[in-house]
Amino acid sequence: MHDSPLDVTLHQTLAEIPAADWDACACPETSEGGRAADPFTTHRFLFALEDSGSVGRGTGWDPRYLAVRQGGTLIAVAPLFVKSHSQGEYIFDHNWAHAYENAGGAYYPKLQIAVPFTPVTGRRFLTRPGFDALGQSALIQGAVQLAVQNDLSSLHITFCTEAEAIAGAAMGLMRRTSQQFHWVNDGYANFDAFLASLSSRKRKNIRKERATAQAFGGRIVALTGDAIEPEHWDWFWRFYQDTGARKWGSPYLTRAFFDHAQDALRDDMLLVLALNDGTPVAGALNFIGRDTLYGRYWGALQDHPCLHFEACYYQAIDYAIAHGLSRVEAGAQGDHKLARGYLPVACHSLHWIRDRGFSDAVARYLQAESRAVDEEIEVLTAYGPFRKTGAAADP
Repeated sequence: MHDSPLDVTLHQTLAEIPAADWDACACPETSEGGRAADPFTTHRFLFALEDSGSVGRGTGWDPRYLAVRQGGTLIAVAPLFVKSHSQGEYIFDHNWAHAYENAGGAYYPKLQIAVPFTPVTGRRFLTRPGFDALGQSALIQGAVQLAVQNDLSSLHITFCTEAEAIAGAAMGLMRRTSQQFHWVNDGYANFDAFLASLSSRKRKNIRKERATAQAFGGRIVALTGDAIEPEHWDWFWRFYQDTGARKWGSPYLTRAFFDHAQDALRDDMLLVLALNDGTPVAGALNFIGRDTLYGRYWGALQDHPCLHFEACYYQAIDYAIAHGLSRVEAGAQGDHKLARGYLPVACHSLHWIRDRGFSDAVARYLQAESRAVDEEIEVLTAYGPFRKTGAAADP
């Protein structure tokens, strides 16, 4: 069967690909039950984005799902989008766009293989087990060919895995390195065991922040699955709108997305709410993977000291420890996460630019940028909050 010809197709809606077939490539580990390693590439999540109008016409994220079949069997898929801007990507190429257009080119539209609005590392070339190399090669070649045939400026694959970045570079794509802050579970029995691994000053600061947050005048609850009620999304939508208006100008997700979340995604979600007299006043939304908790959105209608740190970072660590998860990914940017136990890690992306001269210039820039990112990760890690090896724990 591996010698049969490949059939590469584009789909403007995920409704054209059965969920079972997509998930056989995106999350084959769920075939025997259990969670998806990456909830963001599941059919249910991507379809929720599409069906809610969060992506599609007028959003700048126009779906063109890429599918590879062999002998009638779907062996590989990729969430591909035609982009008319660079918003919601978190691996920024605005300077590239400005330079390209100043030189007389049209940078947009471009192609993007990504999970919209989601700066989370995961597989982007989604292949059925046993078809990894074949499917990955077909997806890359198909996406590049699509860009060439449509005279598009570029192709970008963002927040891919390191293995995919290496494979893509071997196929001629440019590799880029960026960084985020992740918390790693070193087998901690509880939150106090995590605190014991920190320096005295950082440990005391976190205890103080947690006490300050918990004294806001109400209580904090962590909800998942059926404990999440439809009315919770009315409140969270207000939180999300407030944050979106301040950060992005307008929210990326529509209100309808959260209705989809209630119907199809609530088992994948951890919703942390701060309640004052029973009324939600702030909240943080996380997604639950097989080994990782992914912090995604935060918002508040009342300003309380340290409540953001508690709801977004410390509640996430509590949940990860209690459920044996190996890490917490707290989203893009944020040096302030370092003092709270989140250490810098490298993130990866791949890029192809049609214009050879511009591509060569970007390649030189990426080499210098990669060295700078590596140095920054090394320096920040050295200044992390953890006790130095051999240092005695103190109260």
